[in-house]
Amino acid sequence: MPLTINTNMAASRASYFLSKNNDALQKSLDRLSSGRKITQPSDDAGGLAVSMKMQGSIDNLNGAANNVSNALSFLQVQDGILDSAAQIVSRMSELKGLSQDVLKSPSDIATYNSEFSDLQLQLNDLASTTFNSVTLFENDVAFEDNAGVKGSSANNPNVSGAGGTQIEISKSLLLSGLEFTVAYSAADTITTPFYSEAVHTGNTTADPSVPTDGVISLAVATSGAATTLAVVDTAVFSKALENIATMRATNGGEASRLQFEQENIATQVANMEAARGRIIDVDIAAETTNLAKQQILVQASASMVAQANSANQVALMLLQ
Repeated sequence: MPLTINTNMAASRASYFLSKNNDALQKSLDRLSSGRKITQPSDDAGGLAVSMKMQGSIDNLNGAANNVSNALSFLQVQDGILDSAAQIVSRMSELKGLSQDVLKSPSDIATYNSEFSDLQLQLNDLASTTFNSVTLFENDVAFEDNAGVKGSSANNPNVSGAGGTQIEISKSLLLSGLEFTVAYSAADTITTPFYSEAVHTGNTTADPSVPTDGVISLAVATSGAATTLAVVDTAVFSKALENIATMRATNGGEASRLQFEQENIATQVANMEAARGRIIDVDIAAETTNLAKQQILVQASASMVAQANSANQVALMLLQ
């Protein structure tokens, strides 16, 4: 190999490897400092595209998880109110029994009726409760013969679950479950247990003492017709409690479904995050080993560049 001054092939090659090793060292530092295997698109263009789509799906699932959590809160608040309503109806039933004691004076019965009226107002207030401006109860008193289970599907809110699945949650018909219809015949009089002409609607008979079909409610608004214990039959309280129990059972079933949906979403998120991590996360153990290797190579190639640059000094000896 000829000895030349203008071209130092050894130094050029050593410099090339120094640059290459330095780039690899910088790449290793980038990966370890960021914790990511892909620090720029050129590292793995296909993997980057897949990981971005996975991240979008994960974000969507996290949003669905928030929706489901809010729906569970909605049902929990609703169930708490239904539980309170059941306690109120139980107290009403107790007041009915107390008012039938022959040893009670008219003043005592008036006191019971006063509390009964207050409890009716409270039931109506409970039925008007909202959750973040969304009504908890569908106050359609004419729905499905006082079944007191669900409102119409158009009014029930839908919650977006995993994959855009729509999960319907119910607005219980609390007022409907507390209202009852009675049918009268021409022979019935104002003394017919437990309804009176004063507390039901639709009386079109000539004789006001002969009521027609009507409705009585355990819940009334401030401006509603007053109802006394005397006109409410004990069976009404049992039926009202049965209706509330049905509403709570419906609430519990929907809450159970949402809890399973919440668990399903959490499982999907965990698995997708693991899959995405395998694409973009750096293996710290392997990368630290690579870092040590690149550091040694950079030092060695830098030393060789220095050696190659000094090799041409032999030419000076020949020129002297």
